[in-house]
Amino acid sequence: MSENPGQERPLEARYGERLDLGVEFETTEEIKVPERLIDQVIGQDHAVEVIKTAAGQRRHVLLIGEPGTGKSMLGQAMAELLPTENLEDILVFPNPEDENMPKVKTVPACQGRKIVERYREKARSQENIKSYLLIAVVFMVMMAIMIDYSTTNFIMGLLVVLFTMMILSNMRLRTTVLVPKLLVDNCGRTKAPFVDATGAHAGALLGDVRHDPFQSGGLGTPAHERVEPGMIHRAHKGVLFIDEIATLSLKMQQSLLTAMQEKKFPITGQSELSSGAMVRTEPVPCDFILVAAGNLDTIEKMHPALRSRIRGYGYEVYMRTTMPDTIENRRKLVQFVAQEVKRDGKIPHFTRDAVEEIVREAQKRAGRKGHLTLRLRDLGGIVRAAGDIAIKKGKKYVEREDVLEAMKIAKPLEKQLADWYIENKKEYQVIKTEGGEIGRVNGLAVIGEQSGIVLPIEAVVAPAASKEEGKIIVTGKLGEIAKEAVQNVSAIIKRYKGEDISKYDIHVQFLQTYEGVEGDSASISVATAVISALENIPIRQDVAMTGSLSVRGEVLPIGGATPKIEAAIEAGIKTVIIPKANEKDVFLSKDKAEKIQIIPVETIDQVLEVALVDSPEKDGLIKRIRDALPIGRA
Repeated sequence: MSENPGQERPLEARYGERLDLGVEFETTEEIKVPERLIDQVIGQDHAVEVIKTAAGQRRHVLLIGEPGTGKSMLGQAMAELLPTENLEDILVFPNPEDENMPKVKTVPACQGRKIVERYREKARSQENIKSYLLIAVVFMVMMAIMIDYSTTNFIMGLLVVLFTMMILSNMRLRTTVLVPKLLVDNCGRTKAPFVDATGAHAGALLGDVRHDPFQSGGLGTPAHERVEPGMIHRAHKGVLFIDEIATLSLKMQQSLLTAMQEKKFPITGQSELSSGAMVRTEPVPCDFILVAAGNLDTIEKMHPALRSRIRGYGYEVYMRTTMPDTIENRRKLVQFVAQEVKRDGKIPHFTRDAVEEIVREAQKRAGRKGHLTLRLRDLGGIVRAAGDIAIKKGKKYVEREDVLEAMKIAKPLEKQLADWYIENKKEYQVIKTEGGEIGRVNGLAVIGEQSGIVLPIEAVVAPAASKEEGKIIVTGKLGEIAKEAVQNVSAIIKRYKGEDISKYDIHVQFLQTYEGVEGDSASISVATAVISALENIPIRQDVAMTGSLSVRGEVLPIGGATPKIEAAIEAGIKTVIIPKANEKDVFLSKDKAEKIQIIPVETIDQVLEVALVDSPEKDGLIKRIRDALPIGRA
């Protein structure tokens, strides 16, 4: 197995060409998977360096980023980097002076079990004394009955035995030994504790004391035996990981901050209605490293003092969502596939062609030219789905066709919704793919992150209802950015039209957009529809388009180019107009690329040249626009 040298700058490759993966192999069986988790983290080099530093210096870390980028894996990796020789066991003992304030003691790991066993031996010896007393009483009763047997004596003897048993069961000797409870047992650990406290309630996170229904008559459970450790205590000398930390209540965040500052936190009953609320232990050690995670909204909802503590005594890291498409990073994706196969343990290894298809999907999902996605949890889902398909077919290895089939089967909900949307709209002729119509255009939009839909837009021009000025009236649940984009279109129309358009009301409708529309990627679609309506020139219905539009008439880049084009293909559209800047963001399989003509454009006049039906009026319009707008000029 030989490796090619990595390259710094992103590579440019056309879909269908054989990709250079940076390593020669037949199947992923040949790929060595690193033993340490920290070496299995893909593409988050900055975060990896921070975790290594934080582990060495015992610093807290806040990881901010999108789901599936490796935040929890980094937390587990930190636990592997921490030393195990300092691990401790934590015990809780009864307090003879105040039973509601149990004592707490820490000992080196594995010593806790020995201490508990010694106390149990003493307790068992005391139980033996009670057994001997009961045997003696039974013997004397039997002797008395044998000396003077009668029914009355027999019944009385039986009552004496039963009464003795009740007394002994509730009797505590002056030197009664109560066995301590082992709260935290770190014996036999090969790495520091990693505790995932995501979504934990107060009792689970901070510890609790169980309710005792028998609180009198000597029947109750000793207070120290009802103490339950929290996750902050189980993470002592290890890592406490909390994803979506902002979902914790402010009170819990404040308690967590106290535990971080003091490195110990007493355990008490969390419910005021429970008898456990009367119990409060001595402070229990909880010297953990906090690895908190979340998205950008998390920062706003975090307790300011908690975030300040992390920032002042640790690190904040933003997780990347893409990495450059270099030979070195492609090699890392090959390693990723091998890791997923090994971690799953139930699916076969992948052939080179199958891995190549995974890398192509990473290119496509990045949404940026020259980049690979780092939303690796989603890619891992495709790996497992492809493995399941290969097993079902009885194959020894996962092949390219299995990966392609997995991409069809393992569609996200948004993609399934988009497919239904397109099929439904075509059936009822909401989406038209033939002929020409005035004021009607096929726009393109994205649902979620990777699912495109065709978005029909219609425009109608009518005399202004107000004598003072005309309006642009837009319907279709548009967001603020989309509304502003429509207003920007009016600047271009006023410029080329050369007349006062305030005498018109321009109605723009986004057809059946029940989920709403946000973003400015429909700008060129709106402009085309309005210009068509003003000039009475039909728009080709076999054309769809996407692109943002500046007030100067320049077509600006947008996101989600590939899923939008795929939606157009599925709808039966033959030509798609995209911004020139997005040309290299498109990744289509060979069979899909053959079904569509992609035309990159830089200015609105180029859009109209493709989208409008050929006619003398079209030629005159495009000439006027080129003369009026400052596009293509220095």
